[in-house]
Amino acid sequence: MKGPDMATPMPEDGKLAKIRALLAKAEDPATTPEEAQSYFGKAAELMAKYGIERAMLAATDPNADRPGDRVIKVEGTYTTDRLYLLGYVATALHCVSIKKKVSRGITEVHLFGYESDLDRVELLFTSLLLQMFNGMRHGRPGPGESTVTYRKAWAGGFILRIDERLREIEARAQREAPATDTGRSTELVVADRKAVVEARFAAAYPDAIDPTGSTRRRGRGLDDGRDAANRADLGQTRMSGRRAIAA
Repeated sequence: MKGPDMATPMPEDGKLAKIRALLAKAEDPATTPEEAQSYFGKAAELMAKYGIERAMLAATDPNADRPGDRVIKVEGTYTTDRLYLLGYVATALHCVSIKKKVSRGITEVHLFGYESDLDRVELLFTSLLLQMFNGMRHGRPGPGESTVTYRKAWAGGFILRIDERLREIEARAQREAPATDTGRSTELVVADRKAVVEARFAAAYPDAIDPTGSTRRRGRGLDDGRDAANRADLGQTRMSGRRAIAA
């Protein structure tokens, strides 16, 4: 590895611990909005670099980060919005997913990706889900707009803006990362990993259709949700051993 940030990478636990510490400060009620933004910005940057660092290490040592899969159970109110959020986060972080309805009100999402990316998806989804519901509850519909319509639009705006932010952060981390010792660029490494993930997904679900969706919603809530997403923490670490996400 070349470059000051990549020459002596922080051990996984150490880097994640640093991200947790920064985000704990960002979420402290005593922290000002300006301070929270600063803490969040650094945490999000570290998380993106962590993902690229693991990918580049695995390019020369496959055991450093291996492809895998996991299932996240999604249930609770606004199930569709939960599923949209998870799907967009997974795609932005280089994973592929498919939904499988288990029973009324419960859907399992089968994720395929490299372990470091799967960890990041689960970590961010858990955090952003909480942030999304907190923001929806505090928003105020416009005149003549129902609460449900407003909250649906709010969630749509939040999810779409989160997707944009994650893609921007990931792209910047890729541009700034040095090539491997063998000269392979980050773009090539990420493309190769994507091909592996898609092949594993296709082998498991040969008849699957494109699982992505859209959030075509309008109203004041859409803009409010996008504004809230601009302030959201994109590196939260509220991840437990459970994978049943409900609120």
